[in-house]
Amino acid sequence: MTIATSTQTPNENSAKAPGVLMLDLQGHQLAPEERTLLRNPQVGGVILFARNYAAPQQLQELTAEIRACNPDILIAVDQEGGRVQRLRTGFTRLPPMLRFSQCWDEDPVLAIEQAMQCGWLMAVEVLAHGIDFSFAPVLDLDSGLSEVIGNRAFARDPQRVTALASAFMSGMHDAGMATTGKHFPGHGNVVADSHLDIPVDQRTLEQIRAQDLQPFERCVGLLDGVMPAHVIYEKVDPHCAGFSDFWLNTVLRGELGFDGVIFSDDLVMAGAAAAGGMEQRIDAALGAGCDMILVCNDRALALQALAHLEARAVPGNPRLRGMQRRRIWTPELLRNSEQWGRAHATVVALTGDTS
Repeated sequence: MTIATSTQTPNENSAKAPGVLMLDLQGHQLAPEERTLLRNPQVGGVILFARNYAAPQQLQELTAEIRACNPDILIAVDQEGGRVQRLRTGFTRLPPMLRFSQCWDEDPVLAIEQAMQCGWLMAVEVLAHGIDFSFAPVLDLDSGLSEVIGNRAFARDPQRVTALASAFMSGMHDAGMATTGKHFPGHGNVVADSHLDIPVDQRTLEQIRAQDLQPFERCVGLLDGVMPAHVIYEKVDPHCAGFSDFWLNTVLRGELGFDGVIFSDDLVMAGAAAAGGMEQRIDAALGAGCDMILVCNDRALALQALAHLEARAVPGNPRLRGMQRRRIWTPELLRNSEQWGRAHATVVALTGDTS
């Protein structure tokens, strides 16, 4: 894929390691207390939600305001496609990833090209508005059991997931965006939603290795970040994957050789409650090997997390620099790019959304 002209990120030579806490914001602009929070050295990331977005220009102003408080901060969003797309008006509507599996049934070669173009398009549109990365793609399998995963997955078959996700991530890399595979080692084979409950997967390690773990293993060379699942695989380890030394160090770092960033899933989610209160969740996540912890949608708990990190004097993590944007795009550059036009037309044909 040809890369259109773009400038380099100003963060690439930063000497300051980002802090390990990623939190959220309340609205379209920074509140005074949020400016203070973002300047805290323990805060190294912000995740944006739909409530933080009104229009493209407003988003550019918000991300600039965030960076004025903390130039080294990571700004993230969930822009997977389908029902998980936080930025909509003014952005190309992305299909759910399962759409590419349907295209594969007709033409596998074309489906891979479409997935690559979609990954590139998602990434450049997000980067053009001052955001570093999207937490994408989902590498879970569509087993038919998990409603919270469902059509967010590329396919049911591990080999097809691997091929399509690899193409999507190649497109992201071409755009200058780091990738994050989720939810390690696989969330697709549990019924419970980890936002609301503590899912338990009853399968053996051998079964998981033969199925869900395959896309992570085969895609590891394209992964810059990984987000573990708030799922307990009780025949393997008594802890949720995100709190498990076995899953994160023995398997992910050791067996798979992954050396990128490990993000906790949101520690406010019900699936994280198995570790105890917020302080225990933080200690468990960091102790198991997470590089950055997410505490979202509960400011009181975020402040509690921040106080605990300050008390522990947790240092910044240099590994997090690997998630910073690698190119800077502008909306004007995209709209004048033939490459953007081709990718946009490809994705519109998949969704049928011409708005």
